[in-house]
Amino acid sequence: MTKPIGINFHGIGTPKRPLEPGEAPYWLSVEQFERVLDRIAADPDPNRFTITFDDSNLSDHDIALPALSARGLRARFFVLTGRIGQAGSLDADHLRRLQDADMTIGSHGIDHLAWPTLDDAALVRELSESRAQLEMICALPVTEAGIPFGRYDARVLRALRMAGYTAAWSSDGGTWQKNAFLRPRTSLREDMTDHQIQAVLSGRVAPLRRLRRALGMARRRWTTTG
Repeated sequence: MTKPIGINFHGIGTPKRPLEPGEAPYWLSVEQFERVLDRIAADPDPNRFTITFDDSNLSDHDIALPALSARGLRARFFVLTGRIGQAGSLDADHLRRLQDADMTIGSHGIDHLAWPTLDDAALVRELSESRAQLEMICALPVTEAGIPFGRYDARVLRALRMAGYTAAWSSDGGTWQKNAFLRPRTSLREDMTDHQIQAVLSGRVAPLRRLRRALGMARRRWTTTG
């Protein structure tokens, strides 16, 4: 059985808000984004791809939604509730339109913080209050989270489970096991070549890199850094 492949996007086109340090390389041009979607849609098994979006940028609604719908693709959108309604970011009506188009809404926290650096109270707030706000907007359960910066440890994973999440999306790259709680994905960057993007979409990982990835994921699952 072909393993699922997680593909993650951030912003598309021209940003409508000031970017955080180091964020710019994760903004793809519209042309780059649409080429990736075309490859996914043309795949013999497009359902093996899980498409996700982090940071709740306005381009999720204005650019990604029509492009996905035109190709019959679905995606998960992980929302920063602290940005809802701010310039350049999604508002509540955008979230409902995404949901009405059969997209999945998940949490990315409140303030785009690295969760392992937070104390227990702040971590619970990021996970629980963001989820509660999204459920109030969407009127449906919110059960998945996109981990900011891909940074997690054992304490974060425990807190996610205790907050009621059934899946957490990391940035470990590669494929993931169906029904797994921790689900790796690869964030695409504007400086990636077509060859590099095709390698990501193929799901093939060199043996040494696969081993390092597995060891890194295991270490983070069992250690606490905060």
